[in-house]
Amino acid sequence: MPGPGSTSVTRSTLRQQIADALRDEVLAGRLQPGQEFTVKQIADQYGVSATPVREALVDLSAQGLLESDQHRGFRVHQFSVTDYRDMVETRSLVVDGIIQHAERLGRTQVNASAVVPVRRRAEEAARAARSGDLDILIGYDLRFWHELGTIVSNRYISDFLHQLRVQTWVFAVPHLKGETDCRRWLFSGYEELVDALVRGEITEARDVLCGYTELSLSWADRLDERIGS
Repeated sequence: MPGPGSTSVTRSTLRQQIADALRDEVLAGRLQPGQEFTVKQIADQYGVSATPVREALVDLSAQGLLESDQHRGFRVHQFSVTDYRDMVETRSLVVDGIIQHAERLGRTQVNASAVVPVRRRAEEAARAARSGDLDILIGYDLRFWHELGTIVSNRYISDFLHQLRVQTWVFAVPHLKGETDCRRWLFSGYEELVDALVRGEITEARDVLCGYTELSLSWADRLDERIGS
């Protein structure tokens, strides 16, 4: 017989499952920036009650992916090119801070055995980036950076960067799908970064990360010319 807390546990699990499913829909571009929907529509879509759906939507709003309108429901947040550029610069500053902190502590080399699963993610992400397969790339990219982050920093920084990366993908996906060849704008240096960190080659790792930032900002400049901020 279920215990007294089983209902809340089930609802909490359902809430997370719905939030994860909707986040995937946004990341895949199936829910477009600015698209509106109600709690009832999502509840009907997934065949569940309104309560866990509302909770999931509130969670995604807190993560900056959705906006709440008291009278019209929710809509996917529409980031601007300026938002994207700010996110890229923030990401770069935080990562550089992590590297500086590691240097001060003399922890500039990552344990090779600890990054074995991260190396596998790197290989898959790089392969997807080179082929321009966004649907495959996004999942591996998010897992790669989050797992690498937990190794080289603390979980609070890792979680913050993960949320930032999700937001950058939410902005980027619709625009990348509009590119004639999106591969030109996709970072593929995952393996080079891991190898540099394992060898303790911080200058090389910095070069890879700087190249990534420059690529992202160059794409932002291109988007400015096409769509403006």
